[in-house]
Amino acid sequence: MTERVVPEPQRRRRRPTKQGTVLSEQVIVETALRLIGQHGAAALTVRRLGAALGADPSAVYRYFHNTDDLMLAVADELIGRAQHGLRLTGDWGADLREIGMRIHTAYQAHPQAAQLAAHRTTGRDNETRAVETILGVLRRAGFPDPEAVRIYHAFVDQALAFAAQDAAALALPAPARAADLAVWRLRYARLGPDTHPHIAATADLLVSDMDRSGYPFALDLLLEAAATRLAAQP
Repeated sequence: MTERVVPEPQRRRRRPTKQGTVLSEQVIVETALRLIGQHGAAALTVRRLGAALGADPSAVYRYFHNTDDLMLAVADELIGRAQHGLRLTGDWGADLREIGMRIHTAYQAHPQAAQLAAHRTTGRDNETRAVETILGVLRRAGFPDPEAVRIYHAFVDQALAFAAQDAAALALPAPARAADLAVWRLRYARLGPDTHPHIAATADLLVSDMDRSGYPFALDLLLEAAATRLAAQP
């Protein structure tokens, strides 16, 4: 299918589809993101996408080699949304915290797509810009290059891992999600101090804390550890 993809200047469709849409890579990506949100991973087929666009499914191949190529574009779109409007302050810790929380928020807004996209490496423009931005924050802060790369790796993996995990929870049917959360109240909070003294001592805290994402606190721990390592630099 690779040879079907047409270079950007040659593939612009001037005539609208049956639904009045002028096709573009961005329109296809946004439609794919909407379909995944509505129907899950199974929605990402060329046939269903063509129907949603009001175009012949083969038209998608003028923009993407295959559905995996499209999935990478969807992943890159989420990365781009996380960066939209970002303004660095020069405070490396605050800037990294803002970037991390933006990643988490962007993925939580599209939990079905996040499960498919969080583990992908796109090599596309938005991802490349994000890598450059994060490494720039770390290098300007004074981290030596080997340390900057290690912290970058840990920072991004932590953000995406929490994004995928929290997205999976959000994507659960409402009854299943409510049942999972209720386990802390109906099971753990009822365990006795004779058999489970540590759980019993912290049961109320567990019930309240497990209802929210652990990412903000985990991010703060990572940034505090990074600050300690930076201060220890000779």
